[in-house]
Amino acid sequence: MEELVAKLAEILEVEDLDITKKFTDYDEFDSLAALTILATLDSDYNKTMRAADIRGYESIEAFCKAVLA
Repeated sequence: MEELVAKLAEILEVEDLDITKKFTDYDEFDSLAALTILATLDSDYNKTMRAADIRGYESIEAFCKAVLA
């Protein structure tokens, strides 16, 4: 999970990503960040998802667990 969290922190351009928060709690999370996350999921984890799905997770940790499941 650490690798995915590091990638998400890089995409959101934050040093310390609090995985207990939602993506929408970060001002850096916008449509470009969502598209970059979707592209990363597809290329690195062979997962597909919609931007609305990303916003729907109760936390970044829940998102990561779903991706890695």
